Amino acid sequence: MKVVLFCGGLGLRLREYSENIPKPMVPIGYRPIIWHLMKYYAQFGHKDFILCLGYKADVIKDYFLNYNECVSNDFVLSGQNGAQRKVQLLGKDIEGWTITFVDTGFEANIGQRLCAVREHLKGEKVFLANYSDNLSDVPLPKIIDHFTASKKVATFLSVKPSQSFHIVRTDKSGHVQSLDPVQDSDIWINGGFFVFKQDIFDYIAPGEELVLEPFRKLVKAGELTTYRHEGFWACMDTFKEKQVLEDLWVRGAAPWEVWKSPASKARALQAAGRGT
Repeated sequence: MKVVLFCGGLGLRLREYSENIPKPMVPIGYRPIIWHLMKYYAQFGHKDFILCLGYKADVIKDYFLNYNECVSNDFVLSGQNGAQRKVQLLGKDIEGWTITFVDTGFEANIGQRLCAVREHLKGEKVFLANYSDNLSDVPLPKIIDHFTASKKVATFLSVKPSQSFHIVRTDKSGHVQSLDPVQDSDIWINGGFFVFKQDIFDYIAPGEELVLEPFRKLVKAGELTTYRHEGFWACMDTFKEKQVLEDLWVRGAAPWEVWKSPASKARALQAAGRGT
């Protein structure tokens, strides 16, 4: 399936980086967060990407046009003098990937960006989509299987909030009755990782934000489902959240790196063989 990634936002809460690069290009280790997300999808056999560009689109284009495989792969360097210099890569990151770069507007919302790439989705009965600033270890084939079984127009991932907020319950006079961590509540939030039929475009009117008006229409029509995931999920909206992801990567404990797990690789290959 093709994978649509929304990567045109300003990332204002990551101003330390976003004044120079778009949020999808903020690095985790050697590579930007969008690379980590694309690597996740590729692990399950989905290597055809459509990037919905906007803010600082040139930075994303330039990164992939001048992609250096040596940065995150082992290699052998020999004959370092002039024409005799030779690099033998011992691994590759983006082999077999197809990436379509589409400028979808500087100030466009998610719904507008999705509609802007509709022509690139012709022939795709079902396609995947996601924001470009969140990572998870959710088994992608399970989301797709859930979507297929539901026979609905759209499915998205729902997750527990990761922030350290507390839910406050009071009586009418303002006396606190309980104060509980949001993670311990039964609150679930939209975690992205969408699966759509082509019918999704019938629910998006010009200018509408995807998860507002169109999703409400889907709810009313009974055409929207969600897949609940209690495992790892994290977004990168702030510098603190960036540091958390960076720390996990440095310690070799990044749950989203499913491509490093032999068991996950076997599951992904099996899923790809099923045509998911």
